[in-house]
Amino acid sequence: MLSPKDKKLILEICTRVTPVAERIGADALNRLFVVFPGAKTYFSHLDISADSAHLRSHGGKIVLAIAEAAQDISKLNETLADLQTLHAYQLRIDPGKFKLFSHCMLITLACYLQDDFTEEIHAAMDKYLSAFTAVLAEKYR
Repeated sequence: MLSPKDKKLILEICTRVTPVAERIGADALNRLFVVFPGAKTYFSHLDISADSAHLRSHGGKIVLAIAEAAQDISKLNETLADLQTLHAYQLRIDPGKFKLFSHCMLITLACYLQDDFTEEIHAAMDKYLSAFTAVLAEKYR
């Protein structure tokens, strides 16, 4: 469960990363593809080489979706409804990949924020990304 302090920290982080959403997202996706190469299969139609336009564009979309959903965490189901359907029924992404991406996102945030990525922020973002991915995977049940 996210405390009011967690929610405040999450919003602060989202405000910081939104202007560099493409950079953060591309780095997180690149980490995913290097560490978990099986995740590349869902992107075979795109150029996903490091710093490619496709990687930056898709990475930016992911970070912006994470930031948008953070505006009202109590409405994650509503905010993510379209993405749930897209990922489950059209793209058919293995929901386990969402969790792997979340880990890569945490590492990317730690690298980007450096000393500002405190233990409290780490815990808050981990809880939020876990909730985000759980909601995203609900249509698979």
